[in-house]
Amino acid sequence: MNWRTTLVLAVIALGAFAYLRFIEMKQPSTEEAKRQAQNVINFDRTKINGIVIQNGDEKIAMRRRDNKWRLETPIKDQADGSLIENFLSDLENWRKDATISAKEVEADKNRLSEYGLAKPKLKLKLTGQEGLPEILFGKDAALEAKMYVRFENSKETFLAGQSVRNDIDKKPEDFRDRKLTDLITAQVSRLLLKTPAGEIDLQKTGDHWQIVKPLQARGDDQKIADLIAQITTARIQQFVADDRGDLRGYGLTEPRGAITLFTSEDKQGQLLQIGAVPEKEKDQLYVRSAARGFVYTLPKKVEEILNTKPDDLRDRHLVRIDTNILDRITIDVPGRNKIVLARKDNNWTIASRKNAPANSSEVRRVIDTLQNERVTNFVEDVASNLPKYGLDKPQLQLTLSSFASENTAETKAGEQPFATIAFGKTQGENVYARLTDEPFVVAVRRSLLDQIFTDPVQWQDLAIYKFKPEQIHRLSVSAKSESVLARDAKGQWTWVKGTGQINQANLQSLLTSLSNLHAVRWLPGGAVAQHGLEKPQLAITFTTSPDDKNAHKLLIGGKADNATWSARAEEREGAFVISDADFNTFLLPLAAAPGSPSPSASASVSPSATATP
Repeated sequence: MNWRTTLVLAVIALGAFAYLRFIEMKQPSTEEAKRQAQNVINFDRTKINGIVIQNGDEKIAMRRRDNKWRLETPIKDQADGSLIENFLSDLENWRKDATISAKEVEADKNRLSEYGLAKPKLKLKLTGQEGLPEILFGKDAALEAKMYVRFENSKETFLAGQSVRNDIDKKPEDFRDRKLTDLITAQVSRLLLKTPAGEIDLQKTGDHWQIVKPLQARGDDQKIADLIAQITTARIQQFVADDRGDLRGYGLTEPRGAITLFTSEDKQGQLLQIGAVPEKEKDQLYVRSAARGFVYTLPKKVEEILNTKPDDLRDRHLVRIDTNILDRITIDVPGRNKIVLARKDNNWTIASRKNAPANSSEVRRVIDTLQNERVTNFVEDVASNLPKYGLDKPQLQLTLSSFASENTAETKAGEQPFATIAFGKTQGENVYARLTDEPFVVAVRRSLLDQIFTDPVQWQDLAIYKFKPEQIHRLSVSAKSESVLARDAKGQWTWVKGTGQINQANLQSLLTSLSNLHAVRWLPGGAVAQHGLEKPQLAITFTTSPDDKNAHKLLIGGKADNATWSARAEEREGAFVISDADFNTFLLPLAAAPGSPSPSASASVSPSATATP
């Protein structure tokens, strides 16, 4: 045998092996084969495109097109897809409990009649997959929940469960889809509502709804979604008639109202007309679906939609803020310099003050407040008389902007305002306001103005000092008397002015509070004299360098309220308040009481680096 012959035989052998392997892979496993042998019928549900049920003289035919099931006979309408899918699942899992061979059946000529399978009333045929026989349903068996079934052209009979029979032994209308529409609320991009009072046109732009008619206004996303959901989740109560006949008896010749739902792909829309209340079923309402071409009844509460007024659907939020693009907040008060707050990563700075750190928590609080602020009243839909409301010369104007450091494909470099709120006159507990890109005048809570600081000092970072306790080198505390301490060459504290044993625990508490002092809040400008800071009751001076050149001074005045004290740091502009806890810590005695035990070594302040931050 030469090498060519050997090669040919090897190729043939390899091909045969591959073919046999392919055939083997296509064959069901032993376990799967056993399962299939127990099934009444084996089929691929993805190939099934039709179902025919013969129930006595009545034939019900359904077909699947574009993954949707429709009734074709005896009426044409949408079929209940979930009901059909459940039926197919039951059919897939339909098992033989026993088998009576064709030979046994033929041995007794009356056997098929006894089983109700000689001339069965109920038959089922699946189409779309070749070779599937028609299934014939007979009588109930003596065993509970079991019945007799067989295939057309076969006398072999099976004992099986009744679930499949129960799925198909129904009237045609039981297979009709009782959902009013296949749409879900999220798919709807426009709603047109016609009521006795007029027409309301709602359109969705991006993630938000707009009222387009009878006025241009922001829509309340949740209320409009709830309105749409009343339609998309409505269930048909009764199938009354097709819509080709006389509709006067249903009040649909001149409907009381109409609702049309649109999607981004469907510009024609799905029209639902609302008619009269049936004489007998007072809790229902006649409606006509143009898409399905039928008259139905729905629960009567659907007619509440006809009472909807434009103001019911308006967004009562003062302003919409997309925090993802909010980079600048400008506070403009006549006669004062503008305050500009700028976002830097996850924090905020005061851009109008050389990007000094801002109280980021306070900025976020104001943003949250504005986002949640709701209009107390829609005053005018056309702002034709701004002086009447003090909006020609607003007392405060707030501008929200995005910011780009350089040109991109989407945005230009620089600041891009997306909302400006003007606040005008106050009236009782309200203040008039207006978004400059909207034509309305609204009223909001007057107290909102108190939450928008117009003094740049109040926007400062609450951190007064950012040191470590070991960085403090010299300390002076002056109240009724002065105590002065300094570190020696070994970093241990010694008296410069004072006597007795140093209370190391009190000293460490004071250093910890002082080095990381945070204000509770900043006070408006001009508060120094008002809060007793011209004649402070406590002064603390400290240094943060070994040469004592980096000096800092904290002055504490009178009580701001029951739990805070006014204070001022000489290197910071403005006054602030500190907590009662910090104030009491600063008053702790630094000398140990006579007769008290000597502080342990662990209480001593250890030497450390004294680098200036």
